[in-house]
Amino acid sequence: MPELCRFLGITIQMYFDDHNPPHFHAIYNEYESVFCLDPLEHKEGNLPPRLIGLVFEWAEQHKSELLDNWNLLASEGKYRKIKPLV
Repeated sequence: MPELCRFLGITIQMYFDDHNPPHFHAIYNEYESVFCLDPLEHKEGNLPPRLIGLVFEWAEQHKSELLDNWNLLASEGKYRKIKPLV
């Protein structure tokens, strides 16, 4: 699973050829959650609320890059790294 970004100990990943709707995985130690991209929402998982907020803040800043990566992974199996939360 490609790592798109890492910030504050949170890893953001997407699977190759994953199912729709477009989404990404946020992992922090033993916690993991899935976030849909359109609309941006916490779909499932057990990340603590404070970390969910940080992931939302980051995802809002990089939504178009996340969608571009979703399409690149699906069509070409490639991806681009995304800058961390600032």
